[in-house]
Amino acid sequence: MKSLLPLTAALALTLAACKPADTPQPSTPAASEPAASTPAQASPPPATGEADPQANVPATWQGYGDLKLGSTADAARQAWGGELNSSTPSEGGACYQLTPKWATDKADVAFMIEGDHFVRYDVTTSKEVAPGGGKVGMDEAALRALYGDKLQSMPHKYVEGGKYLSVDGQGGAKLVFETGADGVVTNWRVGLPPQIDYVEGCA
Repeated sequence: MKSLLPLTAALALTLAACKPADTPQPSTPAASEPAASTPAQASPPPATGEADPQANVPATWQGYGDLKLGSTADAARQAWGGELNSSTPSEGGACYQLTPKWATDKADVAFMIEGDHFVRYDVTTSKEVAPGGGKVGMDEAALRALYGDKLQSMPHKYVEGGKYLSVDGQGGAKLVFETGADGVVTNWRVGLPPQIDYVEGCA
């Protein structure tokens, strides 16, 4: 039996040499790095307060926002949708003014009602822009640059050196600017005749 041990060992070595080497496993490719994420779009800052209602209410030849010149008082109130304050009616109740609840001053914006119809609106704030671009704080030269020869002038009834500067508009409406002695616009109005020419308003 001892003589067979060397032979057995040699045979084992021969078989081992003939066995094919283990096939190497393909290496797993390294996972690609994730693409840089696109920075999220910055969200708009939260509102810090209630939006100014005036910002979306245009003054036009036809009226103020949804309030149309010539409409009934009830239709004007419904078109406005919000709360309106009312002035004391003139003698006989024929003429009075409605003002928005949000107006910081009751004279900022006022809607004249006469004969149960919306006939005129008055503005004394520089936040509003009149049809054609005029506004409170402009001087006569700036208005003439906007309206040209359409701008008509007449002396102010109560302010020495002041003027009424008017422009005829669409649909019979008229725009009137009032200036002080320094020639600067203090207020303006848009309306239908004859109410547009009431220099004292409903007084």
